[in-house]
Amino acid sequence: MKTIVSSLLGVFFVMLLAGCGGGSGTGTAGDTSSAAKTDTTPASTGSTAGFKLGVQMWTFNHFTFVDALAKVDSAGIKNIEAFWGQKLGGGLPGEFGDKMTDDTRAKLKKILSDKGIQIVAMGVIAPNGAKEWTSAIKLAKDFGLSYITCEPIKTQWGLADSLAGAAGLKLAIHDHPNDPKNHHPHPYGDPDSVLEAVSGHPNIGSCADVGHWARNGVNPVDALKKLEGHVYGVHLKDVVKFNDAYAADTVVGHGVNDFHAIFTELKRENFNGMLSIEQESNWWHNLTDVIADKKLFDDEMAKLK
Repeated sequence: MKTIVSSLLGVFFVMLLAGCGGGSGTGTAGDTSSAAKTDTTPASTGSTAGFKLGVQMWTFNHFTFVDALAKVDSAGIKNIEAFWGQKLGGGLPGEFGDKMTDDTRAKLKKILSDKGIQIVAMGVIAPNGAKEWTSAIKLAKDFGLSYITCEPIKTQWGLADSLAGAAGLKLAIHDHPNDPKNHHPHPYGDPDSVLEAVSGHPNIGSCADVGHWARNGVNPVDALKKLEGHVYGVHLKDVVKFNDAYAADTVVGHGVNDFHAIFTELKRENFNGMLSIEQESNWWHNLTDVIADKKLFDDEMAKLK
């Protein structure tokens, strides 16, 4: 996923290696260790789960936005998280982002409407300064987004929170893997770092990437409990090994994460946001993996009713 500040290219490089593009595994995981799992079932599961299922368009980053939409549609999914910088295709010029003209935006909205697909969020971005934050927020408002998935510069928490609040938007901080080979911890690699940003900033919360948490040695259910009330979105992802920043992606439910426990906890917290499938492997042929992810999601939702 691209950011919109060149100063964070190092973070983006780590993302490519360890999270967004670092995995090559698919199918049944090679390591089904229960280290990232939990047997704890909440006493109360709250109301019937009303989660939205979506796709993080980074999943199809080898394709244009329009071609990726066709894949999302064929999987029977109607919500997406757009990623900044994806070539539009379909006869439309440029990339998804704030540089799109009014004409291009109108045509893209028509394509989305014809397929009955909604952009719920976009990311992961890291604006630098009021001008870039304002431009990103205007784009989000133009397309009717609920939140922006981001990794804000720590000195700009107050600025970002204020601008988002004025626009009626939420900012969901995304967790990426650490980079232990280069002794580089990610600034939002654990839930405590996100809670620090949330404190005093009512429009900042979490985009809980449960796969990256597992890579960082963080139990996703424990992390969700820490962030209760502040989870705006989830990246639905599984990996083959716990506490390995470079662990490969795999089909959801075939790796280390216990998704029944994750969904049960989200239901207990009355989460009603979007869970975005982010399949970061098998890049050219991963539609079948996305469909398998959707099946697991549907099966688990049936259990929660």
